[in-house]
Amino acid sequence: MEDFGSAALRKLLDAMPGAVVATHAQHGDATAVVAPGSIVEVLRFLRDARGLDFDMLADLCAVDYLAYPDREGPRFEVVYHLLSTQHLHRVRVKAGVPEVPAQIDSVVEVWPAANWLEREVFDLYGIRFRNHPDLRRLLLYEEFEGHPLRKDYPKERRQPLVGPRN
Repeated sequence: MEDFGSAALRKLLDAMPGAVVATHAQHGDATAVVAPGSIVEVLRFLRDARGLDFDMLADLCAVDYLAYPDREGPRFEVVYHLLSTQHLHRVRVKAGVPEVPAQIDSVVEVWPAANWLEREVFDLYGIRFRNHPDLRRLLLYEEFEGHPLRKDYPKERRQPLVGPRN
């Protein structure tokens, strides 16, 4: 019998074959890799499709693959973890993001909770989210230079000192 994650991936492939780059579902780990230009459309489909009901964005994060010399594909991936609170099932959606320009569409219009998660990814990785309503640093101060979770960020780098603001 096919598990829910595999069934969700099959529905996504049937509905949007041009948007899906690859899928896998091993050990209950259902993952779809999608074209970055289709991310909003794919996530809206997974949220709204009858029987899938992925109504919660549980997490949004990024991965920097710079230290993987044998890996093919873009330097970054933005990863969306979705949960169906009705069915208690999860699915992961990944979208590749090139180093230049490091940007992808915002999904705040699909899930308002993505607002802070996208800001965190922007702050720490430097990935910009097009059409984000308030894309600015969240964890680090505005004068901070660089993005510390990038693999090429020098750990010994000194940052500008910031004094009190009047």
